[in-house]
Amino acid sequence: MATNPAAAPSTRVSSTRLILTLSGLMAFASLSTDIYLPAMPTMAGELGPGIELSLSTFLIGFSLGQLVWGPLGDRYGRLIPIQVGLGLFVAGSAGCALAGSLEQLLAWRVVQALGACAGPVLGRAIAHDLHSRDRAAEILSILMLIMGIAPLLGPLLGGQLLHVGSWRLSFWTLVAIGIVMILAVRRLPESRPVVPGEQPALARSFAAYWVLLRDPVVLGYGIAGGFYYSGIYTYVGGSPFAYIEYYHVAPQAYGFLFALAIFGQMALGFVNSRVVVRKGSQTMARYGAALIGLASLATLLATMTGFGGLPFLVLSLFAFMSANGLFVANIVAGALDAHHKRAGATSALVGAMQFGSGVIATAVLGWAADGTPRPMGIIIATVGLGAMICTFLVTRSGSKPAGIDEA
Repeated sequence: MATNPAAAPSTRVSSTRLILTLSGLMAFASLSTDIYLPAMPTMAGELGPGIELSLSTFLIGFSLGQLVWGPLGDRYGRLIPIQVGLGLFVAGSAGCALAGSLEQLLAWRVVQALGACAGPVLGRAIAHDLHSRDRAAEILSILMLIMGIAPLLGPLLGGQLLHVGSWRLSFWTLVAIGIVMILAVRRLPESRPVVPGEQPALARSFAAYWVLLRDPVVLGYGIAGGFYYSGIYTYVGGSPFAYIEYYHVAPQAYGFLFALAIFGQMALGFVNSRVVVRKGSQTMARYGAALIGLASLATLLATMTGFGGLPFLVLSLFAFMSANGLFVANIVAGALDAHHKRAGATSALVGAMQFGSGVIATAVLGWAADGTPRPMGIIIATVGLGAMICTFLVTRSGSKPAGIDEA
């Protein structure tokens, strides 16, 4: 098994246990939101209008919180910050379950998000600590393949919980899941042991962001991912209106179309996990970027001209979302490979750019709404081509990233 040069010999662990634990950590974003989606109308009836803000406040907290956990993981090791984050997640979930007003719910959603984001940030860093770049991309593909189940199971689980209790039961379930994850993380070995005298000062760990922002490789991968995630959140925010309101698709059928895109993502993620070590993560990232570019142009054609009607729009968006399986794991692996000793901060910066872009994309989509799918198509085409161009620029030379030989 290939390992990262910076990994310690004591970091070997059962691959199955590692993958399952890391998958659970990386699924927190989807699960924390999807599990209560079926209960939102009920929650609005009890807490008042504006319940949709619980989604955007979570996303803001999730994107900004990553910038804190990354440097903490580089300074104090991966496991202690993850467990502290999970503790915050449990406290935030319990606060949501006990909330008596919308304002209380929104405040606790921020706490929940600040804790939840520690898992994905440092989970990616652990995968990098233990494996070489291409093997890390393979592991990340497997993680995304497994965590793709969360958006499918979350609403189903939330719907069933409503049959046996109130909407608060969904958040108590998240409390239980958080506690289970704390116990699971405690069984993992530390992938970045704290060596006295060799760990950077905390201020220096946070100063790493200045170094990363000056590295064209990290910045290129981060911007490419930000562009693509803008398209993903544009799809999430715009597709219900495009399908249900504009093309008169039944809400039940919309759920099927949404699940279809996730299955496409999982299928290409499986393909990536099987061939990335042989082909290389840079090559696979370019394949994914090319698919994103072509699919975004097809989406623009479908939304601007109505070409092919609903079937062509569905096919275009399916291809755009499915490209996730070839793209995201490889660009994350490429960014992490640029700075071995700053993997936590690098993961945090890339993650913040990805999720933060979602806030901007959904705001622009709401501002540009005109009663047609055209704004969705224009935004997806713009950011899709941006993701493709950035990826081809950052992978064009194949040379070592600027930070690869850092002290």
